[in-house]
Amino acid sequence: MFKKVLIANRGEIAVRIIRACREMGIRTVAVYSEADRESMHVQIADESVCIGPPSPSKSYLQIPAIISAAEVTNADAIHPGAGFLAENAPFAEACADCHITFIGPTVQNIRTMGDKVDARNTAERAGVPLVPTGGRRRRRRYRRRPEEEVVSTEEEALQIAQEIGYPVMIKATAGGGGRGMRAAHNDVSLIALFKTTRAEAEAAFGNGNVYIEKLVENARHIEFQVLADQHGTIVHLGERDCSIQRKHQKLVEEAPSMLDPKLREDIGRHVLRCAKHINYQSAGTMEFLVDDAGNFYFLEMNTRIQVEHTITEEVTGIDILQWMIRIAAGEKLPFDQRRIEWRGHAIECRINAEDPKRGFSPSPGKLEIYRPPGGPGIRVDSHAYQGYTVPPFYDSLLAKLIATGDDRPQAIARMRRALDEYKIEGIQTTIPFHRRVMDDPSFLSGKVHTNFIESFGGV
Repeated sequence: MFKKVLIANRGEIAVRIIRACREMGIRTVAVYSEADRESMHVQIADESVCIGPPSPSKSYLQIPAIISAAEVTNADAIHPGAGFLAENAPFAEACADCHITFIGPTVQNIRTMGDKVDARNTAERAGVPLVPTGGRRRRRRYRRRPEEEVVSTEEEALQIAQEIGYPVMIKATAGGGGRGMRAAHNDVSLIALFKTTRAEAEAAFGNGNVYIEKLVENARHIEFQVLADQHGTIVHLGERDCSIQRKHQKLVEEAPSMLDPKLREDIGRHVLRCAKHINYQSAGTMEFLVDDAGNFYFLEMNTRIQVEHTITEEVTGIDILQWMIRIAAGEKLPFDQRRIEWRGHAIECRINAEDPKRGFSPSPGKLEIYRPPGGPGIRVDSHAYQGYTVPPFYDSLLAKLIATGDDRPQAIARMRRALDEYKIEGIQTTIPFHRRVMDDPSFLSGKVHTNFIESFGGV
């Protein structure tokens, strides 16, 4: 087992990893920007190293600075957390070159599934259904090259969109985290958004390639959690419903979803088949769209831990973070698919430093009062504390509020109670929005979809 792990991230996920390591008797190193000097992950880690100014591109994305921090502190492994460098193949390679274990999947896993076109082609070869794209591409099943999916000109974009029918999604091949995605409903919006998406992708990912696929409207966003060791054991830990989103950023997640049991089993088989096809290792998530008719379509695979892993931990009793570390250290999973059990229901609300009344605009500032909830069935993963100043430079996620119950109604009741108890003053948060969601008739009946917020209205 590792003696010291460096966490190449910030915020609540860094705190979560430090806590997992501490339970395992592993020392930790926090890296931080100048803006995060007083952050909780810096305070609770065994050691800390400043790696640059507030800008993420000059601190948390600086691979040489992070590798140097690991070397000077004698860390033998690096955990990249849920973002920043988690799906960066060059970073994983740099760790290997410096004889530092990257706690995550293999470089090949990241490369194969990190590019959305490569991931689609790989999933198709494994027999997983895909959202329709251009007709010529679909006829060349199993023999497509990644570059055949990339759309380079407006003329080609129009041809594909007219062929598969509006609405369509323009997606960056290197996209992730809800960025590099635009929905077009006609030729005019397609041309404008085609340029916008390419520019955004180039700026965010250093890769302006995009592809176009059919937009499946009013579908549910379902994802399956995967866990795989280095010895060939691959399991899925069930699914999560992540349909309640704003601009492709998830706000409410729950596990399990309300899938038909036969459909759940069918998708689960495809998940395991695809993971085995690429010899996947570590934790990962496969995401799907499921329509009202029960058809499901592969979207992408996230080769990292995700924000919403918490609710899967609550219903399975499996510590996914600790198993990521154990797998990276070469340990075998002590269970197979037949031994995975699900108990109860869990819901997660993302408490963001945003103002729902102003279009979810960021709301940085000092937490004059911070009083998190507690009681039976309540878990709060957060890096916030009273007196902490939320910086304006990073993701607005302040905390993850998780409620677990014997069934969905009890989980909802506990979430309502927890939201009422949660007291934050000094900034605006998404707590009022979540209170409304927990009382919404469509949510209560389980009739959620990816357009839920648009039909839900403002706060």
